[in-house]
Amino acid sequence: MTLMFRVLYAVGRVNFLFDRSQPIHLGGDELAALTGVPKTTMANKARRICDLVDLGPLEFEFSRRELLQRNPLAWMVEVNGIPVDVRWLPPEVQAEARRRGLIPDMRSTEAA
Repeated sequence: MTLMFRVLYAVGRVNFLFDRSQPIHLGGDELAALTGVPKTTMANKARRICDLVDLGPLEFEFSRRELLQRNPLAWMVEVNGIPVDVRWLPPEVQAEARRRGLIPDMRSTEAA
């Protein structure tokens, strides 16, 4: 099994790919059939990858755009010790937070 399939499963897991209540979903068995890799092998290796790189649900660098927009934690910054949703702040503050990598850069995904 190649690393690509392990990573595919790990990123799918982060994006709730296996949750049938999501508009974009695919069962673990279906992914295993498409890749030709046993589901348990893929899941176990993906879990190891997630543990190794501390990759968990709603990790904004690997999240789908729709999940990211609904994830309030991706937009929180601390202002004078108080957590604030940066989307409520002036555009120049948002731009600086984006430049520092504190919040996702949704502009880079708009053209995609």
